[in-house]
Order: sequence, then structure tokens, then C-alpha cells
Amino acid sequence: MRKNFGAKPFMYPLPVLVIATYNEDGSANAMNAAWGTIADHDKIALFLSAKHKTVANILNKKAFTVAMADQKNLEAADFVGIVSGNNLKEKLDKTHWILSKSDFVDAPVIEQLPMTLECKLISYDEQLELLIGEIINVAAAEEVLDDLGQIDPEKLELISYDPVNKKYLKLGAKAGNAFKDGILLE
Repeated sequence: MRKNFGAKPFMYPLPVLVIATYNEDGSANAMNAAWGTIADHDKIALFLSAKHKTVANILNKKAFTVAMADQKNLEAADFVGIVSGNNLKEKLDKTHWILSKSDFVDAPVIEQLPMTLECKLISYDEQLELLIGEIINVAAAEEVLDDLGQIDPEKLELISYDPVNKKYLKLGAKAGNAFKDGILLE
């Protein structure tokens, strides 16, 4: 037996993405978004309303960064999703995040968030609210790398958005081996 919910935006996991940009005056802005995904090997798709200050900044600068929020930064990541840059220009001051300029695009990197995609704008469709960016670089803090220098998802301690219960969930440990465990069924 199943329960039907109708058409709802229910999908797991939804990453908690923090999208950072520069305002017209050079100050930084960031927002929290859960509606995003990898669209190709070097592209990201984000579903963002044109009402967001972040979208105006991306259209102006043609660049942005996307960091994945972690357990340590849950409160700050939630805050940048609650407060609009249209209403509080200095909202990042409340997060106490340290910002640096990306070496690859004209956008800020939030140093406390352990993994960041540095992106250039490809397109924005206001009707669909679909923004496509080209991933120019992926940067990760050394403390989340394994012994081989690769990103270790368990060390990231990423959080996911639960759209059903409006909660954040911490992503867990390894469950299996991709492109390997299914061979057992051959």
C-alpha cells in the first residue's frame, strides 16, 4: 500500500546549496537554495526566481559560486535563505563567514564551506526560472580530502533539505560501491 501526495516537490536528497555573488558595489551576497543539480559533466542547473538579489547579481556579473552547506554551517546557511539581499545588503556580516575572491570567476568563495563550484553563467530563463552555469573549477578544503587527495564525502558532513518535514538532514556513511555492487546480479 502507498499513500498518494499529488504533485509535490518531494525528492531526496536535496543538497543545501549556498550561491554566492558580488553586488554592484563589490560587496558579497549569498542565498540558500535546494533546487539545483548537476546538469552535465561541467554544468549546473539551478531553479531560482528572478526576484532574488542573487539572480540579479549573476545576470550582472555573469559569475557565481555554489557551495554545499555542511553541519557546522547549518545556522548560517539557513539564515542566508531566510533573509533577502534585497532587504538587508549586509546579511553576510551576520554569518561571520570569511570570504575570498575566486581565482577563476568574479564571485566570492565562502571559506567555511568545504566544497565550492566556481561557475560562469551560460543562460537564464526567467519563465522557467532555470539558470544554467558552466563549472569552471571545483575547490575543496584540504581537511575534506582523503589520503589520495580526493574529496571524501563523509568528511564533508553535508546536509540535505527535507521538503516534506522542512528539516535539514545530515548525509550518512558509505552505503555501497557504484558501478560495482550491481555486478552481483549478472
